[in-house]
Amino acid sequence: MTKYFSTRGGSERLTFEQAVLTGLAPNGGLYIPETLPTLPADWETSWRGLSFSDLSYNILSLFIPPSEIPSSDLKSLIDASYSTFRHPQTTPLHKISEQEYILELFHGPTFAFKDVALQFLGNLFEFFLKRRNQDKKEGEEREAITIVGATSGDTGSAAIYGVRGKADISIFMLFPTGRVSAIQEAQMTSILDSNVHCLSVEGTFDDCQDTVKSLFSDPLFNSTHRLGAVNSINWARILAQIVYYFHAYLALPPSSKVQFVVPTGNFGDILAGYYAKQLGLPCEKLVVATNANDILARFWKTGRYEKVDSDDAEAVAGVKETITPAMDILVSSNFERLLWYFAAEANGGDGVKASETLKGWMDKLKTDGKVDVGSQVLELARRDFLAQRVGDEETTKTIQTYYSKPTPYVSDPHTAVGLAVTQSLLPSLPSSNIIITLSTAHPAKFNDAVQSALPSLDFEKDVTPKELRGIEQRERRVELVSGGEKGVRQIVERVARELKGHKDLGAEVASEVPVVAAA
Repeated sequence: MTKYFSTRGGSERLTFEQAVLTGLAPNGGLYIPETLPTLPADWETSWRGLSFSDLSYNILSLFIPPSEIPSSDLKSLIDASYSTFRHPQTTPLHKISEQEYILELFHGPTFAFKDVALQFLGNLFEFFLKRRNQDKKEGEEREAITIVGATSGDTGSAAIYGVRGKADISIFMLFPTGRVSAIQEAQMTSILDSNVHCLSVEGTFDDCQDTVKSLFSDPLFNSTHRLGAVNSINWARILAQIVYYFHAYLALPPSSKVQFVVPTGNFGDILAGYYAKQLGLPCEKLVVATNANDILARFWKTGRYEKVDSDDAEAVAGVKETITPAMDILVSSNFERLLWYFAAEANGGDGVKASETLKGWMDKLKTDGKVDVGSQVLELARRDFLAQRVGDEETTKTIQTYYSKPTPYVSDPHTAVGLAVTQSLLPSLPSSNIIITLSTAHPAKFNDAVQSALPSLDFEKDVTPKELRGIEQRERRVELVSGGEKGVRQIVERVARELKGHKDLGAEVASEVPVVAAA
């Protein structure tokens, strides 16, 4: 049975269930599997034509043995997770030309790619807790988890939809005040289930993410509240996302030469592509597409992972606000996992040395705001990846370009970042090769940016799905948090006291949390 260990080392070895329920390692590292499974020899033929759910079952079964989740239960969990998607193919390919496709990942309940993983993760949490509590006697304390997550927009609503109303689960979702789209905020805060708590935090997404990591790294707070992670630091999210790379490849003619372009912020989406490639998916280089917050693009240029561009004398610290807010992230959490694999290869496959090297890098990043990984690691990084930066103006022009095609295509701004990079690569692409750009969200989730780019478009009529119409006018529940980490701690502890003091939490907690009327 594959065990999971922290990127930052230590003797701790967890089962899949433990890794999922723990989320972030106590030493601040991220869990990764000790070994990767081997694909069946005939996977390209036996998996071709499978539904997304059946393909997901085949891939996830390689990582999750029946001793952890019986096969029939795993199949039921997967089927339930993707029954909520609106498209029969779950993650369909949209053809632009013979060489260009868009992988649409936004057909889930919250219209964002995060649904692919978070519907599954929410069901996993529920399954594990039910199993742990099934033999509890009446009055005996039940096992429960307190999910604390940070969102730059889409993770919040997807995570909330994944666990809303589920027994023995409370979720606290932190988002930066004024830095998510109006619809994204409405999607989160209009969910009034008593186990859902939306916290609007002063600062940036990185501030929210730092708070989450700090709480997970506090042994007493973590064990007291049994914290669970829904951010892509949770291994199960990366695992679930591996599937759509295989699904896209298998939807093309056999032996196609494919390159994936991925707009990315926290690096989870493209990291899943890296794992797919490591498993054996035939794939050319993976392409990182970033916005003005280009720490990743600069890394592939210089080998320096740094918060402020040391080559730009006028560069200032902090996150830049853009029309692609879900990518307004300074430090990409999942990049640590990728760096571990580079460190392992640079150290001749020695995992212990890799963890020591990785920990040294992350400590230096924390203290100095930058780290240079050296030319050997940079060479390894360039072997599998390319990276490009796209600004707001080019993003807007790309939205316009795709809408002006013979068959108009309306793209959200984050997808447009990827499409802009695709456009730069197409002229030099061999005629037999294909580029697939991952589309991360429905354009209706970023109506201001899309409507600004396409002012003649009747957005409400032609773009906005019925599920999102009028969402900004619905009743909301949200708590404004000042004081950073301390303020979040106080709220989690207050709700925990209320949970212990009331059998029926709904009305009591709702009365404590301000209801904010929609503007």
